[in-house]
Parts: sequence; C-alpha cells; structure tokens
Amino acid sequence: MLIAILLYVLGFWAPWTRYGNVAPDTTAWLALSTTMAGTGWLTVSQATLLVTWVAIAFAFAGASLRIWGTAYLGSSVVHSGAMKAGQVVASGPYRFVRNPLYLGTWLFSLGVSILMPPSGAIFFLVATVFFYLRLILGEEQYLATHLGEPYLEYVRRVPRIVPSLRPLLAASGLRAQWMQGFVGEIFPFTFACCLAAAAWDYNAHLLIRCLLVCFGASLIARAALPRPQLAGH
Repeated sequence: MLIAILLYVLGFWAPWTRYGNVAPDTTAWLALSTTMAGTGWLTVSQATLLVTWVAIAFAFAGASLRIWGTAYLGSSVVHSGAMKAGQVVASGPYRFVRNPLYLGTWLFSLGVSILMPPSGAIFFLVATVFFYLRLILGEEQYLATHLGEPYLEYVRRVPRIVPSLRPLLAASGLRAQWMQGFVGEIFPFTFACCLAAAAWDYNAHLLIRCLLVCFGASLIARAALPRPQLAGH
C-alpha cells in the first residue's frame, strides 16, 4: 500500500514539472481533450465529454473487477501484507483471468490519471504497470512453489492479464462474499461514483479532494471488517 500511495503522490505532484516549462496545474484531462480537438475530428467540448465518459467507464470497470475478485478471494487475503497460498480459487472472475484484481487496478488507474498533470499521469500509469507486474511474477513463483501442479495446471489454462470471453474452468463451488468484496474495495467504487456525479463541473481539484475522502473512508471501513481466516488465489 505504501508503494501504491507513493505512486499516486508522485503522479499528482509531478515534482519534475517545477524544473521545466510544463505548467503543473495542467491536467491530463485538459491535455487529452485539446489534443483530440486539435485533430479537427471533434470540438473541444465533444473531446472533453468523450474523455470524461471514458475515464468514468474505466473507473467503474476497475472497481467492479476488484469487488468481484475480492468477493471470492476474501478481503483479508487481498489486503494482507503477506502472500497467501491456501488453494486454487477457480470461481468468479478467476475462471476468466488469473489476476482480475491487478487488471481492475490498472483500469481504475486509467480513470484516476486524467486528474494528474500529463507527465505525472504518464509516470503513474507506467510505474503502476511495472510495479504490479513485478507483484504478479513474484506471486506466481510463490504459488507455484506452494501449490504445485494444481496451480501450474491453472496457469496453463487461464490467461494472466487479458481475460477470456468465456469461463475456462468449471466453477469450484466457492460462494462470493459480496459484503466483504464491496467494503474491501470501497475506495475505487466510491470514487468511481464521485467521478460519475461530479466530473461534469470539470473541477479536478474537487475530484482530487473526493479521492482523498474516499481513500480515508476505505481505511475506516476495512478496519471494521471481521478478519476470518480465508486463503486461496
């Protein structure tokens, strides 16, 4: 979490802009809209509207994937500081893709990044990809060591990041814990709702404050969750 927070801070702060000719108050939101309008295909108003809708769609897609994945894996496992290796979970989104949580994080990050300075957004998105890819590779090695052939067979059948359009495994019978999924991922969900409700004023500073409030609320909500002994992947 600390590394993820640092990536957010650097993305929004973009300290390198203080030493160049890039105005730190310019957002990727405005830069994308004006660049698209510069092609002549769209007006600035149309381009801004398109960027806004796409960002909202990414934010909700990422939040939904994370809620779905956490509901099956368990919030205590997802947000644990240590790797867990109980059993292979072949239910819910894990029948389509091995890492729905990280895929959801990347999609959500795309939605958030429009509020950052352009160079900060690029840094944030690239760094997020590399950071979570490193986690994925480390987890795969850990799970292969501890779970053995059942996990290796799962790896052979289910893609790592790009999801299949159909389930590739029979459901394992594990039931979703939707309350845990929702509360454990309340940060991306509530911010996606804020983005959908408040983006139409095109006030990036207001939305950044919403982001901070949503993150703080998520810490409080997750602290209130019971901590059952769940395990899996």
